[in-house]
Amino acid sequence: MPYLESSDQTSLFFTEWGSGPPVVFTHAWGLRSDEWDYQIPALADAGLRCVLYDRRGHGRSDRPAAGYDFDTLADDLAAVINHLDLQDITLVGHSLGCREIVRYLTRHGDARVTRMVFVAPTTPQLRRSADNPDGWDPALVDANYAAVAANVPQWCASFEAAGPYFGSSPGSSPGLVDWTTRMIVDTPLRVLLKMLLLNTNVNMAGELQKIQVPTLVLHGDQDASAPIELTGRKTAALLGSAALRVYPGAGHGLYASDHEAVNADILAFIGGTRTASRQRGNRPGPRP
Repeated sequence: MPYLESSDQTSLFFTEWGSGPPVVFTHAWGLRSDEWDYQIPALADAGLRCVLYDRRGHGRSDRPAAGYDFDTLADDLAAVINHLDLQDITLVGHSLGCREIVRYLTRHGDARVTRMVFVAPTTPQLRRSADNPDGWDPALVDANYAAVAANVPQWCASFEAAGPYFGSSPGSSPGLVDWTTRMIVDTPLRVLLKMLLLNTNVNMAGELQKIQVPTLVLHGDQDASAPIELTGRKTAALLGSAALRVYPGAGHGLYASDHEAVNADILAFIGGTRTASRQRGNRPGPRP
């Protein structure tokens, strides 16, 4: 299996499918790169090079004691991009993975990146704070953390009962729920807890405003993990030039339950921005 080393010698598992312009995927909290299984056939068959990797502490990558902060995670993404010497990249992130992309762009710049797709982002911030007054009640956030710490399988079951991960999408199934739960349960508890704090507490509003890369935001209107009014709509507004596509009935797992629509939207976005870039003769300049 292919591996690469990050800047602190952490071994990261990665895979590639197809050939052509690169699409680099980042995955959600507790999951691994396999979550994108339903995107790869369509995108690879469309002439794209799909690059996926497991975040440190997840899946088949190393499980170091340190490095569970956004600067290090952004450096890991940079290690993947630099190792493969990728250019003209489409970055595709889901949930927490969108945060890694944001920090990558504000930390490493956008010279290699042409566009990005955010699927159910958790940006700008989930937890309520002075600069995020609409966020979740801190007491509820802390109770959720305690529930994960106490019993991960039970938390998965109770969370699914409270707000289905795949919403009311007809593409949902018990099998998809089981598949997702297995990925979370297989992730080390210490890693889950560290990443949960990052996912809920860090406010990226300021960073989003600095990004100039054309972006497509895809979000379900029944997302209980990242409610669209708190995350998707705010993220699109902060990015300025982003387009928001809302999926009626879809939950947080729209990449699987609604994969045909997600794939079609990603492919249309890549094709549209590539055409616009060729017509301009170069990459888009800074927004006024």
